[in-house]
Amino acid sequence: MVKSIVIGGGLIGMLTARYLAQAGVRVAIYEKGEIGCESSWAGGGIISPLYPWRYDDAVTELARWGQQHYEALAEELLVETGIDPEYLHSGLLLLDIDEQERQQQQAESWAGRFGYQMEYLDRVGIKSLQPNLGETSEHALWMPTVAQMRNPRLVQALRKSIEQLGVTIHEQSPVEDILIEEGRVKGIRLADSMVPASQVVVAGGAWSGEILKRQGVELAVEPVRGQMLLFRAEPGLLKHIVLSGNHYLIPRADGRILAGSTLEYVGFDKATTEQGRDELFTFATGLLPQLADYPIEKQWSGLRPGTSDGIPYIGPCGGIEGLYVNAGHFRNGVVTGLASARLLADQLLGLEPIIAPTPYHRPATGT
Repeated sequence: MVKSIVIGGGLIGMLTARYLAQAGVRVAIYEKGEIGCESSWAGGGIISPLYPWRYDDAVTELARWGQQHYEALAEELLVETGIDPEYLHSGLLLLDIDEQERQQQQAESWAGRFGYQMEYLDRVGIKSLQPNLGETSEHALWMPTVAQMRNPRLVQALRKSIEQLGVTIHEQSPVEDILIEEGRVKGIRLADSMVPASQVVVAGGAWSGEILKRQGVELAVEPVRGQMLLFRAEPGLLKHIVLSGNHYLIPRADGRILAGSTLEYVGFDKATTEQGRDELFTFATGLLPQLADYPIEKQWSGLRPGTSDGIPYIGPCGGIEGLYVNAGHFRNGVVTGLASARLLADQLLGLEPIIAPTPYHRPATGT
């Protein structure tokens, strides 16, 4: 019999399962669709929050731990699986800083408190760093240590890794109910069977609230659609991740450039739209005019697990013994996912947590 069941086979579900399996726990993942094919696959893979000083310190604590350990994870996965997640130090250039002097002060204060490298650039400095940008702001902030992962390759490597560790993966297996008796978890119910377990982790991304609602547990997580464009460009056209407003450009190692993303509250609708395509194309070619000469290879969308403040739920859930949640990472699933998985695994295993867990023990209460 498995001890722990993880509901949801995205990045955070797989990372949680990996930590548990490495500790000798028998783990099974149940995924309603295909492993790693929701927001984990769809995002940009920036290993930094966007404008990180705007978030609560609880988000920075998760992000900082992940930033310190992702490179080692990428190396481990490459050795274990032969799949390279393409960890790449791109650096992050943040434009549109000059409209408020206060914003610069907030950024510098945040960087000083947490020990991040940050440099204030004028227009000459921006052009020196990335010469072929179009019209930009007068000033920018440069964070040279920020890296990225190519998240489709990351989830492929994670799947192979956890399979080698003995984690059982069940795809196309939506969980219909979590079995609870006398205030504690007993397992899950599928369409045609019941699976016993003493621990259940809900890591269903944008669907986590819907899963827990069946238990009378309210989780303030909602789907937020993000559309993306991929340009088939050439290596060297863009050297660094560039962020302006809510949009960004990400250069991949093979020269492709990812433009993202929209921010749409449309429920569980994952359709791509002409409006989204036009918004991203206008942004991308305005920031990097040469992109207009390269074909769009693909457009897609994903549903982020949105919360009002971006702080995820990580820990015991609803006062039910054996029921846990790891969800609500909004736009920061990759950068905070590694620490989130380790933090939850520490709690399940009774280990000293990597960071204080209290800020993520957020109200998820029975109705």
